[in-house]
Amino acid sequence: MIAIVAWRNIWRHKIRSLVVILSITVGLWAGVFMIAFSWGMYKQYIRETVDTQLSHLQLHHPGFEDDREVKYLLANNLSMMDDIRKDDRVKAATARTVSTGMISSPTTASGVTINGIFPEEENNVTKLASRIVAGKYLDSAGRSPVLIGKKLAVKLKVNLKNKIILTFQDTTGEIVAGAFRVAGIYQSKNTTLDEMNVYVRSSDLSQLLKVENAVHEIAILLKDDSNVDGVKEKLKEKFPDVAIKTWKELAPELELVINSFNEYMYIFVGIILLALTFGIINTMLMAVLERVREIGMLMAIGMSRVRIFFMIMLETIYLALVGGPLGLLIGYFSVKWTGSAGINISMYSEGLAAWGFSSIVYPELDSSYYLPLTLMTVFTAVLSAIYPAIRALRLKPAEAIRKI
Repeated sequence: MIAIVAWRNIWRHKIRSLVVILSITVGLWAGVFMIAFSWGMYKQYIRETVDTQLSHLQLHHPGFEDDREVKYLLANNLSMMDDIRKDDRVKAATARTVSTGMISSPTTASGVTINGIFPEEENNVTKLASRIVAGKYLDSAGRSPVLIGKKLAVKLKVNLKNKIILTFQDTTGEIVAGAFRVAGIYQSKNTTLDEMNVYVRSSDLSQLLKVENAVHEIAILLKDDSNVDGVKEKLKEKFPDVAIKTWKELAPELELVINSFNEYMYIFVGIILLALTFGIINTMLMAVLERVREIGMLMAIGMSRVRIFFMIMLETIYLALVGGPLGLLIGYFSVKWTGSAGINISMYSEGLAAWGFSSIVYPELDSSYYLPLTLMTVFTAVLSAIYPAIRALRLKPAEAIRKI
């Protein structure tokens, strides 16, 4: 009986009830969509970072991680590559020669990381060739070709076929320099990294380092992300003297984003629901004050204060149960639609590229999050109803009946 009365009460003032329901709906929809938008943006960033920069696993000499000195080479790297490729879980693997130095043009100079690569293997792992926007990818032809980022090319004021000088230390500590010609210009979604990395053939860099087949790093791309830990353990058994790290260990800030997403989501939705709480309290308090005589009459004819308390609570819960699921449902379909079509924010592409974010965002939110959000909405409604319900309980029947 109380449930039926409470349901009828919320529709006595349709406009006011609909405003509350609409507020809850829009608030939750906005919360769900913004969370999905943020997660979609960060997930693309993580995927882009893993696929084009870090790979799932990297192998180094233990000393190379600390100082990144070129003398710390991976011994027996050819046999290591053969063993790695035999694992069915490995999609692709590549070896790299890595050095830190300076790149100079006739106008200016800049500090860079020089990556000596095996072009075909590198492209299988990072799809580097697909990022070429001018010129061509590295191949076996030509003398000392180099790939540089578009932003770095602008900074150095160089173009295709222009000559640049790379200066760095060799394995003996001597300063060496080599002349390279710009064969191609690439552009990724992270312009900061484009400015800091150049690519040459590993054979050309090894020759300048005065070491044949110099390899500092092996990058491994897996077929499935879930196999990372298993492959790492197997590699540890095979190569106990080599430092092996997953992409999460190489970029702990990415793991922090993943681990903190739940907290971020609940805090963000909590702030929205907190704002809605004051609106619900205000609405229900007005409903109670408008029905002082009615509530006093109910008390006078014998309705207990407990029943009146639950009647007020149920009215608020009904409003939340209508607006909450509706907002979550609209949010779900909005995320599904935009997650498939994508949201173009290319007007901010320059700023986004500086941080490594894509200009096309695909919102995404796991369906398991919707149930906790529904429970949070119901909890907010119950919390919002407590004060108006207590206010109703404080009414004295004799005084309430005489209220105008």
